[in-house]
Amino acid sequence: MSYDKVDWSEAPEAAQWWAVDGEGFGYWLCEPRADDFSLDWVQESFDAPTFDYDGDWRQSLTKRP
Repeated sequence: MSYDKVDWSEAPEAAQWWAVDGEGFGYWLCEPRADDFSLDWVQESFDAPTFDYDGDWRQSLTKRP
């Protein structure tokens, strides 16, 4: 499922996804990348508007077009 009210013009260039978490906060999500210092995968995220999303947070994940 995707949420059609996401305004991608507000997203950071690296953001590939948008989602709302279980507490109702919105986030821009970037592609995971390897972290050479911790030898682990890192997922960058940035605060984002919720765009009035009021559905189940588990259904909010929306890929950038």
